[in-house]
Amino acid sequence: MTTPLPDSPQALADSLPSPQALADSLPSPQALAVSLPSPQALADALATTGYLADDGLATAGFLALKLGRPLFLEGEAGVGKTAFAQALAAATGAAFVRLQCYEGLDAAQALYDWDFPRQILHLRAAEAAATAAATATGAPPDAATIEAGLYDRRFLIARPLLRALETSPCVLLVDEVDRADDEFEAFLLEVLAEAAITVPELGRIAAETPPLTVLTSNRTREVHDALKRRCLYHWVEHPGFDREVAILRERLPAVTERLAAQVATAAGRMRELDLIKPPGVAESIDWAGALVALGARTLDPDLAAATLGAVLKYREDVTRVRAAGLDALVAAGP
Repeated sequence: MTTPLPDSPQALADSLPSPQALADSLPSPQALAVSLPSPQALADALATTGYLADDGLATAGFLALKLGRPLFLEGEAGVGKTAFAQALAAATGAAFVRLQCYEGLDAAQALYDWDFPRQILHLRAAEAAATAAATATGAPPDAATIEAGLYDRRFLIARPLLRALETSPCVLLVDEVDRADDEFEAFLLEVLAEAAITVPELGRIAAETPPLTVLTSNRTREVHDALKRRCLYHWVEHPGFDREVAILRERLPAVTERLAAQVATAAGRMRELDLIKPPGVAESIDWAGALVALGARTLDPDLAAATLGAVLKYREDVTRVRAAGLDALVAAGP
């Protein structure tokens, strides 16, 4: 038996819960920490999303949840820092907001911006209404009221940082913060320290429940101590052989156990060479995926030579690996 729809759009709207009621029904980060009572429980929850965290990373993530502190993840590119934040949001059922950093990033792109076209339309409509009212009453238009209406909250465009403050629960990823300028770190400090931002025209906007913030860095430059002091810190290592094989098997069910072991072994050996960009686990996954797409069940020197572009991204690295010998690269044994 179907439930009849309300008679009118207004009745339908009245029957729906309010945004505040929906927000209140969602768990806070502290409540999420209670539902995940240990680092192992968090690791198990992350595993259900396909992310296999080691003990150190699971402990760092658990403490960030438990203490409500931002988590600063540093490590080489491709080791799974960004994927951790995505998996954390999926595992906890929180919304995911990502701010990708780059040189020249400013407050208008990271925090908020004003919707100038809508403000202009509002100004023209307000001026027309005020002029009509003045004609009818003889009173001059109230310029201050018209001007104040331009800076109403409905004209404020929420960029990732503000959107994260207004969403609960939320995992906020500030990705590759080392690529941003020093000035960006300055206004990020207020968000991390107080879970709030200040809009001069509106005042202070604070989060009812602070987002769980994950910052990542590839260490292309040193991030200032003032930013790091507000965070828990963890260096994300390349996975060991056994965990890398498990990751490959988890992410690529079609890969054979032997091929996964050979790819993990070869990637580990490449990391021991003096490469411009040693392969991370992301490149290992790409390489194994390319081999599976070619129908490979094992890795031999010819296949390795044909597919090095899936795992190495610099010509100098390809030359160095070839010089080291592809036979030795794919030889058996971790």
